[in-house]
Amino acid sequence: MKFFLLVCMVFSFGFASVDINSADATAFSSLKGVGEKKAEAIVAYRKVHGCFKNIDELTNVKGIGVKIVAMNNKELTVGACKE
Repeated sequence: MKFFLLVCMVFSFGFASVDINSADATAFSSLKGVGEKKAEAIVAYRKVHGCFKNIDELTNVKGIGVKIVAMNNKELTVGACKE
């Protein structure tokens, strides 16, 4: 039973998604190419400019380019805006 739970946890982590409109810096820093500073910049940008309408808007954040968005495209989602 413990093995089954461990496999389920690992499997679900592999398919975890990051909602760019609600994620915190810790969640963003789990993405490829996004460290602590870039993660904090995304959260700060969202606080100032409001919710993202699509994933490509992440490139408006200083330090987040097209390559980083492309590398993480499958892990990113755009949830409902909770302004």
